[in-house]
Amino acid sequence: MTLLNDPRPISADSHAMETPEVFEGLVERFGDDAPRVVHTEGQGDSIVIPNNPKRSRNVAVMALAGTRLDYETPLPRKHASKPSAGSLNDPEIQAYFTGGYAAMRAGLVDGARRPDDQDIDGISAEILYPGWFPMFSLTNLDLLVALQQNFNDWMHNQQVASKGRLVGLAALPVQRPDVAVAELERVIKLGFKGIVIPSNAPEGRRYCDEEYDPMWALAEEAGLPVAFHVACMSHIPEWVQVSLKRDPIVQYAGSPALIHDTMVELMVRGVCAKYPKLKFVLAEFNAGWVAHWLDKVQQGWAREYGGNPSGTPEPVDVLEIWKRQFYATIEDDTTALKTCETIGEDTLLWGSDYPHTDSTWPCSSQVLDEMFENYSPETRDKITRTNVAKLYSL
Repeated sequence: MTLLNDPRPISADSHAMETPEVFEGLVERFGDDAPRVVHTEGQGDSIVIPNNPKRSRNVAVMALAGTRLDYETPLPRKHASKPSAGSLNDPEIQAYFTGGYAAMRAGLVDGARRPDDQDIDGISAEILYPGWFPMFSLTNLDLLVALQQNFNDWMHNQQVASKGRLVGLAALPVQRPDVAVAELERVIKLGFKGIVIPSNAPEGRRYCDEEYDPMWALAEEAGLPVAFHVACMSHIPEWVQVSLKRDPIVQYAGSPALIHDTMVELMVRGVCAKYPKLKFVLAEFNAGWVAHWLDKVQQGWAREYGGNPSGTPEPVDVLEIWKRQFYATIEDDTTALKTCETIGEDTLLWGSDYPHTDSTWPCSSQVLDEMFENYSPETRDKITRTNVAKLYSL
């Protein structure tokens, strides 16, 4: 049975749990610049960079949804919504922080066991993004390249172990455009069906710069969608650093802004015009904002062209660009469903976000039943299954 023949949903946005194998060989080559997994008795396992301790992180942070079956009383959940995040003080969560990989569900660290977690959630497969986001922003570029190559090899092995129920995305080191093309050629040969790159171009560059044309051209020719995931950044822009002084709830609610610059570079500044068959995925930015934002971009483009017609491309319909080339993942974003008439139900992809805190696991089936109770079975099937299956040629 192919994935498209399986009637269960496919998560378009789930995450890997990088294990120590991803970091093998890096310490020997890069010393204390290199990330590595360190186990501390009573404090679990952490990914540590000795020369940059602020980037160190307990691996439990990437896996908190995996604790939910350990609660004697299930975490509360509102209608058509994911479960509560719980509290970091909960003993179930603390067990992950203190126990490390050994305390986690087997499906989080072993691709062969990940289908067990999928079956609990009632889904057939997952598109798998990285879990350790700093891999996109290391300043030692030789290290960044080596780490992403390690990750891609490890991800390939996870896919094989899952017998097709994990569809991993390969990471590309866009800080070095020529190396990114070479790595893209390599992962195409390995059979990857999609790639993930930072949600913003490296500092001082834009994704519409000509040096990225070979990467876009190869991805289009190979039919590999290009994904951008929230918080997977090449660097923290100055405006984001300033915004970190704002209320944390404002920051969380404003997370879609992290992809807006890139979308304009692609839609308005020429990438989509050059590569009209190339597909882009906005992962975990949700989509309730998209219809309004596209309308404002259309107005802004017209205003710029009116003020400088010789220096600005003549505006085209950005909504049509969206429908032709863009997709957005949603979890329990019912607002996005209400905008389908505008942005198109063919452009939405449901994802569980497992095993991250925002995940709908282990009750994705119930959440989807409630989200789509007023929508046709055909609409539900597109957004939860067939759109993503067709996009990634499953």
